[in-house]
Amino acid sequence: MFLQTFKMIQWIKLLETYTKHNFAKRLLHTTVCRHLEQAKYQYIQSSELPTLHFQKTLPRLPIPQLNLTCERLLSAVQPLLDEEEYRLTVQNLMEFQKGDGAVLQTYLKNSDKANKHTSYVSKPWFDMYLCDRSPLPINYNPLLIMKSDNRSNQNQILRATNLVISSLRFWRSLQENILEPEMYHLNPTKTDTKSFRNIMRFVPKSLATYGAYAFKVFPLDMSQYNRIFGLSRIPQNDKDILVQHKNSRHILVMRGGNMYAVDVLDNIGNIEPPAVIFERLQTVLQMDEASGTSIIPVGALTSVNRNEWAALRKHLIHNVGGENEVLFEKEIDAALFCLCLDKDNDPMYNEENLAPLLKHLLAGDGKNRWFDKSVSLIVCADGTAALNFEHSWGDGVAVLRYFNDVFKDTLQNSFVTSNVVTANLVNTKSVRPINLKTDKLVQNEVRKAVLKNTHIMDQLNIDLLRHTLINKALCKQHSLSPDAVMQLSFQLAYKRAFNEYVGTYESCSTAAFRHGRTETIRPCTMATKQFCESFMQINQKQLNSSELFNLIKQSSSMHSKLTKEAAMGQGFDRHLFALKHQAIAHNKPLPQIFESKAYKTINNNIISTSTLSSNALLAGSFGPVVQNGLGIAYSMQEDYCGAVVTSYKNHRNGKEFIDNLKIALDEIYCILKNKFN
Repeated sequence: MFLQTFKMIQWIKLLETYTKHNFAKRLLHTTVCRHLEQAKYQYIQSSELPTLHFQKTLPRLPIPQLNLTCERLLSAVQPLLDEEEYRLTVQNLMEFQKGDGAVLQTYLKNSDKANKHTSYVSKPWFDMYLCDRSPLPINYNPLLIMKSDNRSNQNQILRATNLVISSLRFWRSLQENILEPEMYHLNPTKTDTKSFRNIMRFVPKSLATYGAYAFKVFPLDMSQYNRIFGLSRIPQNDKDILVQHKNSRHILVMRGGNMYAVDVLDNIGNIEPPAVIFERLQTVLQMDEASGTSIIPVGALTSVNRNEWAALRKHLIHNVGGENEVLFEKEIDAALFCLCLDKDNDPMYNEENLAPLLKHLLAGDGKNRWFDKSVSLIVCADGTAALNFEHSWGDGVAVLRYFNDVFKDTLQNSFVTSNVVTANLVNTKSVRPINLKTDKLVQNEVRKAVLKNTHIMDQLNIDLLRHTLINKALCKQHSLSPDAVMQLSFQLAYKRAFNEYVGTYESCSTAAFRHGRTETIRPCTMATKQFCESFMQINQKQLNSSELFNLIKQSSSMHSKLTKEAAMGQGFDRHLFALKHQAIAHNKPLPQIFESKAYKTINNNIISTSTLSSNALLAGSFGPVVQNGLGIAYSMQEDYCGAVVTSYKNHRNGKEFIDNLKIALDEIYCILKNKFN
């Protein structure tokens, strides 16, 4: 579409050159301007490099050497095991490496050779997500809250309209292959430039990635981006499926548990004018007010056990009947994304107490959500905006790029303001209530789902910390990895609070490879353990700040090494996961290492962490991955660091951890200060 518009404009300009009459010239000039303005409105970006310029030449995710994976596992479990358990693990790994492991490695390599279009971990990783029967909210769907947009005065419909338009502009650019390719610049001041892009335009696609490497630029996989829009996770018995509708023209809008299909693209796929989208969202509010309370908030069923939801959805289609099947497939599943417009009585932003809003946006009671959609934009009554996304289809790199681009676009381009003029053109064809027919069974299950969600959220604690002494600038000043310092503080805080070292998970993207997903960094190392032990016994050992700083430095160096290995596909977690999958696929008994205490301990991720660096992000959150665990969403900024910690009451004391985390960060700050001042 963009190229067609561009060619049309060039053709009109050529005609204009040879047109003698002033009236004809004015008419042609007006036509050109309209086309230019329309093209500008339709696309968030018009990249000189095609979106998929590097995709075909991205390297494949490497299968690590078996001996290196065994060594890395051994190193990771050492701080968690006693001497006897560690000795047994050494023995198990020696036997595994020589016997079953070697066989499974051959199976894995053969499978990888037969599927050169993708990565060795892609299919089993999708299967892992889609086969898990756990409810999506808290367990899988993460939350990202956007910073405020003060120019719209936090008006709900104004901000929702701008977010919808910017999302569609992102989607249209992606469709036309003119969204800027995702790249990691090692020296951004030298390469994140127009001149670099101009050079890369002339590098053939068959050599594009290698050409970028020459400039120390690393293109990232973009295969997940198309799944952001028009995708739904459909519940099935034992294993869900992902269904995508790429040519949809509407979004799913939820208000008070009621659902509406709202057209946002015209008949040829162009974004509707801002005033039209604004008016249609206003109509949803009017319809909702007229209808009163929701008849039955069926969306709550997307929060239950996946097999239960599969049975209920099947019941709604085949037993209850009516138009349910058509409404599911054409209006709900096919929607480009979900927009949740929350009401005045729902929690809103409160800087002094953010926890209620986080709990509400993370899962809430489930009434006004459809957790199966790839992404759900949530806009509160005060204009606070957030993103809740289904995780099976993709990871943080794609979601954060969308999140950042949309936020930036809404700040730079306010398509609707408080002075918006509507056209009063809304009709029932462009805003359609989705009235799923229900029966007593479904109504009872919806009530149970709402009560269960409410109970779970009552049991979920969210504790927050913002620390202004430790920041990115300070860490860099002392040549320390900011991420390593945060992870070290988690280990020290947990040891202080609960007097043990536990399995710790940090996600790392492998998007530098084709169809890469994630790898695990294991931040609990012998180096972090040595620092914690030394620091907590400081009175006996009388260590000075210089010695403690050296221990921090060692921890940082080790963490940086592990991070680099993970990003380069040289971790051990995904490799062992794939080997285990091969054993199951070939009906082989699971090797002893997978049944060992060491493997179970390292995979009992009591501390689960994830970090996102973004100027658009106010806060993020996700649930603990085990009942007695902690879910830690954290970030290190230029002037502060912070963490949002989730935990379950009577299983893990998140408040005690947060209190000790503050102490740990204070103590690390003092060590750095004493060392250099």
